[in-house]
Amino acid sequence: MAVIGFIGTGNMGGSLALAAGRNTEGDQILLCDRDKQKAMRISHGIPKSRVTELEELVDLSDYIFIGVKPQMLAALFDELGPALRKRLEYPVLVSMVAGVAIAKIREYSGIEGPVVRIMPNLPVSVGAGLVMVARDDLTRDEDYSDVLRILKPAGEIAPIEERLIDAGASISGCGPAFAAMFIEALADGGCAAGLPRETSALLASQTLFGTAVLMMKNRMYPGILKDMVCSPGGTTIEGVRVLEENGMRGAVMDAVIAAYEKALKLGK
Repeated sequence: MAVIGFIGTGNMGGSLALAAGRNTEGDQILLCDRDKQKAMRISHGIPKSRVTELEELVDLSDYIFIGVKPQMLAALFDELGPALRKRLEYPVLVSMVAGVAIAKIREYSGIEGPVVRIMPNLPVSVGAGLVMVARDDLTRDEDYSDVLRILKPAGEIAPIEERLIDAGASISGCGPAFAAMFIEALADGGCAAGLPRETSALLASQTLFGTAVLMMKNRMYPGILKDMVCSPGGTTIEGVRVLEENGMRGAVMDAVIAAYEKALKLGK
């Protein structure tokens, strides 16, 4: 059993807190946010949780998940630092702050304590997400294993070298927005073809969901699945031709690269 603190209960921090709350190990979850009403709403979805002040969260937590915007880190640690330095045993800091390296988190904290850097995506709130995880040299094996246990209900866990997290986040972190745009475009196309909007949106959403499950279960390369659906002279290959003519692949690649470059700027 562990005491797990979440600082920041916005879209990402709140979603991860809800995922952690699905653990059955008896963990206690503490929530802290400048907007207490937001933290209270998250708390209502987690049986063994409560909203608390920042200093109490730091005093009691074994693991502190930091889910604030990069530009808020300096001010947060101005408040957080004194409470951290009073601890006889430092908690594990688990940062999900976009673009900010482990070394920078330690510099902000002012302590030589363990830091784990993670990058979850929004589907963690329903247990279908992905969380990239990188540890530092000060994180003990047992603490790292416990972090993985806490994250398990979120979905797929992907240990990764820290230097690759920003690139990975440009797919997994930003990807749900890109995917939602594609689903919306599919649904709009269905409406243009005469389908009711609700039906069209369901068909588009379930099709992308089912495609992802099929690829994951069979470890299938995307191009193979595409070729399986594209019958010679058929409707699908005609649609693929139009997507290629309009530069869909290049636009998607450019979006991922732009997101990556923005993450690098945020981390400076």
